[in-house]
Amino acid sequence: MKLPYVIIAAVLAASPACKKQEDRPPPRDSRGSYDSKDSTGSASGRGMPTRLDKPSVPALPQITKWELDPENSSVNFVCKHAMHTNVRGMFQRPSGTVVLDEATPTNSKINATIDVTTVTTGVDERDTHLKGPDFFDATKYPVITFVSTGFTKLSDTSYSVTGNLTMHGATKPVTLAVTASPPFQHYGTIRRGIEATTSVNRTDFGVGVAAWNIPAESGGLLVGDNVAITIDAELVLQAEPGKGGSGH
Repeated sequence: MKLPYVIIAAVLAASPACKKQEDRPPPRDSRGSYDSKDSTGSASGRGMPTRLDKPSVPALPQITKWELDPENSSVNFVCKHAMHTNVRGMFQRPSGTVVLDEATPTNSKINATIDVTTVTTGVDERDTHLKGPDFFDATKYPVITFVSTGFTKLSDTSYSVTGNLTMHGATKPVTLAVTASPPFQHYGTIRRGIEATTSVNRTDFGVGVAAWNIPAESGGLLVGDNVAITIDAELVLQAEPGKGGSGH
């Protein structure tokens, strides 16, 4: 009899209709695009689920205190070599605090410290030279510090900060152009990212003025006088006095 074969054929023909719903591609919309739903169940019509909404940041007090996260912060510098080549270096893991007074920005303060021994340019021999007496003399002057003396808010995300930079035993005024991100949530903490730029003349601080820094064949000195500095830092909000949670 052919009945068994008829039954088998009917089962095979019906099997695609028995697939689970999640195995099927989403239906196309009128524009030929796949329709999908975001995390709230609403259709996006883009073929991919939309991202979850960013967690909202609670209202912050007028005065906030922040600490630099050393693992996500660095101080980068650029100096000319032979007057034509940019040599780049970095101080790793700076530390410091920032106090922001949104209502009276002039009351805001920055205090930062750099460990000179963390300097790196990617060349061990040069790094050793930079830590020695010809340059930073890390044994005698192990840290570089910045203490703000003036604070001007230019916009919701930009500031001009004046302060005293102490390096190699000399203290000179500098001005930082600071750009700050809005506060954001990060694994239970509230943070802000900042970028601050300035430039200094290294000879003002007595750095790299040794007799070996002779004129280069291409003109000028082997090591340029002006140094461009960029500070990239991630700030972590600290708890208000008397309230729980450190913000770490």
